[in-house]
Amino acid sequence: MEAEHDMSRRFTTLVLTLAVLTAAVAGSAFAQEDCDFAGEVYIGVIAPLTGDIPKVGQDTVEAAEMVVDEVNAECGLQIDGENYEVIILIEDNEAKAESSVAVATRLIVEEEVLAIIGPQASKQAVPTGQVANDRETPMISPWSTNPDTTFNRPWVFRAAFLDPFQGPVVAGFVQSEFGAQTAAVLYDVASDYPKGLAENFRDAAIANGMEVVAFESFTTGDTDFSSQLTNIIAENPDVIFTPQYYNEVPLIVQQARELGYEGPIVGSDSWGTADLLQLCGDACEGLFFSTHYAPDIATEVGQTFIQAYEELYGYKPSDVAALTYDAFKLLFTAIENANSLERADVRDALARIELFEGVTGLMSFDEQGDPIKCAVIIQIKDGAFTYYDSACPAGFPPEDAE
Repeated sequence: MEAEHDMSRRFTTLVLTLAVLTAAVAGSAFAQEDCDFAGEVYIGVIAPLTGDIPKVGQDTVEAAEMVVDEVNAECGLQIDGENYEVIILIEDNEAKAESSVAVATRLIVEEEVLAIIGPQASKQAVPTGQVANDRETPMISPWSTNPDTTFNRPWVFRAAFLDPFQGPVVAGFVQSEFGAQTAAVLYDVASDYPKGLAENFRDAAIANGMEVVAFESFTTGDTDFSSQLTNIIAENPDVIFTPQYYNEVPLIVQQARELGYEGPIVGSDSWGTADLLQLCGDACEGLFFSTHYAPDIATEVGQTFIQAYEELYGYKPSDVAALTYDAFKLLFTAIENANSLERADVRDALARIELFEGVTGLMSFDEQGDPIKCAVIIQIKDGAFTYYDSACPAGFPPEDAE
């Protein structure tokens, strides 16, 4: 079984960059030095290493390798007075739901992992969450914001806030920042994340007294948005909201500008990957999006992570990397609190975590396994992601929180 684990890990990490592989190997060698391990803890990682959002997969693996190397350098997880080395089995879901379900099933049934971190995108996290729940295996999605990922699934958790919170945050922001009275929405109708968030934004905007003058959609893989944008521009909206992934945003923004739209274009947490800056360039300068954390206002916990990540990989971590790091820390906390390597005990310990300070800030959890936490607004300024504002749920953080 151990040989199979090692083979799976080597195969799935071949698609990573040489820099990531070098860092992982160096870290693993250091991790095992002077540690007397009683055994191993196998954790599955499901990420889009190939497909249309590979940078999300790369950021996932980089954060996973980093946090695992850190814990193993401290002689792993302490369970019942003994040290256990953490081993991660990385699987590529190709950014496809069916692939995600298949690799999750294999990790749970054949590899017998204790828990799964991922998938990231809701389109894969929602069906994979059903697999994890049916097979009674703890799963934490770092980045998925669609409520269906965890709804009525006691074995499934997440590190990100939900779209029913994010949608109203963006709607409130465009009203206060731009005085927007009208809005248009452009989204991928075939993908769970943008579809759900588009609907949440629309409903919140209407509830706030705004008029949604256009609600245009396209299908995954489309690259020509001129028809939808022409319809939108004809309605002269004060703002366009497009909750799309970093690889699609540049095309949308550039085509909107070419068609003559000069107003603000606002996005969501799916914008927050460094590749967006390179792909979009000056066209995205000055635009805003909501997300999970901002490196320039990070707490001490966050700054420690950012500095270590930057030293290891040469650039600041994305929200995907930060949330992946937090998801692993949550899982490690639960395993040590449970003092057990039984899946049910770890699940119960995850459900008992009341308040957790992560890289992405303070969070508490509701009965669905969803975190209650603040969002931030980022502006693309001088070619970088820059903190602009914060938005927190009512009554959070609690007054007695340190």
